[in-house]
Amino acid sequence: MLEVVEAAGVKHMVGFNYRFAPAVMLAKKLLDKGKLGEIYHFRAWFLQDWLVDPNFPLAWRLQKDIAGSGSHGDLGAHLIDLAHYLIGDMNEVIGMNNTFIKERPLPAQMTGLSAKGSESAEKGEVTVDDATLFLARFANGALGSFEATRFATGHRCKNSFEINGSKGSVIFDFERMNELQVYFTDDRDDVQGFRRVLATDPSHAYAQNWWPPGHTIGYEHTFIHEMVELMEAIREDRQPVPNFRDGVKCQEVLEAVDLSIEKRQWIRISDF
Repeated sequence: MLEVVEAAGVKHMVGFNYRFAPAVMLAKKLLDKGKLGEIYHFRAWFLQDWLVDPNFPLAWRLQKDIAGSGSHGDLGAHLIDLAHYLIGDMNEVIGMNNTFIKERPLPAQMTGLSAKGSESAEKGEVTVDDATLFLARFANGALGSFEATRFATGHRCKNSFEINGSKGSVIFDFERMNELQVYFTDDRDDVQGFRRVLATDPSHAYAQNWWPPGHTIGYEHTFIHEMVELMEAIREDRQPVPNFRDGVKCQEVLEAVDLSIEKRQWIRISDF
């Protein structure tokens, strides 16, 4: 796909919408300005629980020939893109995965993340991962840990990351997507600690286009911001970001993790 669009000379974009939460863009701004210093750790987790029930039907997302991947490609891809956006390229990875429930009832009907079972007792094989975890070494020397699962009971959509540097740290949790937890080592000793920054002031990305400070936005706004980036890129005659190149980079990491699980060893991204 990348080769085709580059040959055609057209604009191209990929839908990594979580980049466009103002709080995530604030984290990027702090990193770019060196406010966190040298980066040591990036840890990320995307936790859901909609498959914990063993009687949930064999929806299309659980069939590799249709979905291509389970939690790794569905959830982990977003974590990988956020890591690329915030920290940079990865050099090597090693992972592990599991499919906790091997068979599920065949569905009578399925839409999106929902499905209804049939009256038959017949079951089908689950052919994707329920959970995938992996470690990574970044090109800049930072260490990374990633966890994507649909079996984290009590978590509906916990897409989160924490970044630790020599001068400070940040924590983001999509279930509280308007907030960024920020810590700086140069704060006075008696007031040191994580502070909650509400990313709704006009100084925050895209916030000036919405409501007065303190009035939060939602999931749908990340897609609107994404479309604004596409439209502005067309107007300015540049490639929007993220684009198919970012998609290819993400796919390289996904496949490297799968290969590392198969071979039970570290895999270098440069091999892809």
